[in-house]
Amino acid sequence: MRTSIATVSLSGSLTEKLTAAARAGFDGVEIIENDLLASPLSPEEIRDRCADLGLSIDLYQPMRDIEAVPPDEFARNLRRAERKFQLMRRLGADTVLVCSSVSPLAVDDDVLAARQLRQLAELAQEFGMRVAYEALAWGRHVSTYDHAWRIVERADHPALGTCLDSFHILARGSDPKGIADLPGEKIFFLQLADAPLLAMDVLQWSRHHRCFPGQGGFDVAGLLRYVLRTGYDGTLSLEVFNDVFRQAEAGPTAVDARRSLLVLQETVGVASLPAPVVPTGVAFAELVTPDAEPLAALLGALGFARTARHRGKPVDLWQQGEARILVNTGPADRRHGTRLTALGLESPDPAGAARRAEALLAPVLPRRRAPQDVPLDAVAAPDGTELFFCATDRPELPNWLGDFEGLEHPAEAPNVHRIDHLALTQPWHHFDEAALFHRSVLGLRAQQSVDVADPYGLLRSRAVTNADGSVRIALTVGAAPTDDTVHAQHIALATADVVAAARRFRAAGGHLLPIPANYYDDLAARFDLTEGELATYRELGILYDRDEHGIFRHCYTHTVGRVFLELVQRDGGYRGYGAQNAPVRLAAQHARRPVP
Repeated sequence: MRTSIATVSLSGSLTEKLTAAARAGFDGVEIIENDLLASPLSPEEIRDRCADLGLSIDLYQPMRDIEAVPPDEFARNLRRAERKFQLMRRLGADTVLVCSSVSPLAVDDDVLAARQLRQLAELAQEFGMRVAYEALAWGRHVSTYDHAWRIVERADHPALGTCLDSFHILARGSDPKGIADLPGEKIFFLQLADAPLLAMDVLQWSRHHRCFPGQGGFDVAGLLRYVLRTGYDGTLSLEVFNDVFRQAEAGPTAVDARRSLLVLQETVGVASLPAPVVPTGVAFAELVTPDAEPLAALLGALGFARTARHRGKPVDLWQQGEARILVNTGPADRRHGTRLTALGLESPDPAGAARRAEALLAPVLPRRRAPQDVPLDAVAAPDGTELFFCATDRPELPNWLGDFEGLEHPAEAPNVHRIDHLALTQPWHHFDEAALFHRSVLGLRAQQSVDVADPYGLLRSRAVTNADGSVRIALTVGAAPTDDTVHAQHIALATADVVAAARRFRAAGGHLLPIPANYYDDLAARFDLTEGELATYRELGILYDRDEHGIFRHCYTHTVGRVFLELVQRDGGYRGYGAQNAPVRLAAQHARRPVP
């Protein structure tokens, strides 16, 4: 189906918005009146610019407070409308959005509203235009889609139809089932938006918190299914008012928007994409560092051994059990310090995973590869992390370990056996995009977003995981984005005995993050722990959590550059990440300086 996006969904000048929409692959745009008024381009120049970019202008909006008003006010409205129809003719647009009135002059009279909208449609028809009437969720007298449709039906004019907006319908809790009874040819336009489920004034909700389909809590796919049952074959358009999107770079936002529509179409069965290939594990995490010595000391104290080196690049493989960490000193920049730059994801079908990613507009990364290097497909996540689709020790597929020389089987792992999870800090404007990306491109399940108190604000975190928990990624966005000490990436390492692992780490010269004594006083109040347990946890800086499935014990190393490591012990099927303890950890990290 054709796709469109409202210019209000993107940041920048009108020209920048049009360019971003075209590059993302949209077929058309809705031009918002404010964007036109602020543009130095004439309507004809905007029309030509859209044509050059391959974009149609699918809707001009909005006309407000038109219907059910006194005669003298309606006469003024018609004069205003005539000027707008002349403008639309210059633009090359043929459909205008009319929102249900919020004017204090409007009266609760459907007969009058229908008669005046019919007159508006007659004027529009003279200019070759159509009028799409939409119920605003906060409309003065018309606030539901079925009420708007009854007025359109009563008006009975070929140039008058309705516009359905998923936000206005779902935010009010209206049942979208009735949409299926509408005649598809009278649905002149369809606007789609999602939103988090919030308890707030619907106008403020709409103006500041909409998001793209799949990023919120609305059943946008269910609504679209009802629309398609009507025979509607028009444009799927995104109209998203969002404070973050209005400040973020237009290009990536447009790509995120287009990806959301591709996934939505796949969900309702009107688009075919390569099937998701869910990763089955973490093959490796790659750290780039300007100075390998502090990192080598940290990994060595944790029980890792340097087992191999890449045959053509300054990359060392450190391994313990099935936990593998690559240390890369090649592209390091001292300004950025040590950072997590890439993940290797075990995939049952690496080529299929790459096809899925490319179809959903993930940037395919060029790779500098020698002729003998193992071919690996890689794409970029929204935060720039490189994701490699890998196979390890599977005879039928190329093994990425083949790029490493002097490979030694690591000694029996005394401390950790695999990577439990990874925490990736997102740019503030990519949080929702990152969740949609990992869910749609990688096929991971997104859990509920969690707010975490930070001494200097609030953190948001949302985990994505596969079914058995062998891949867990916590996506976070911080309150103090310039503080790399705290809002750093981290690698959590699974151990069967966190107390023993912590003791070995300290005995080898490692330093654990100290936790305030007040935390342990509170822990004693919340849980029935023995004095011996509490004393051990206090001594080692181990934190404790419990859910309905099991128990979680964890502790943290100091930060090196922008990375720290965590030792975690899950017992009895614990599913979380110790979010209850995050404020304490954050405060402790704020109090310490990282190793460069």
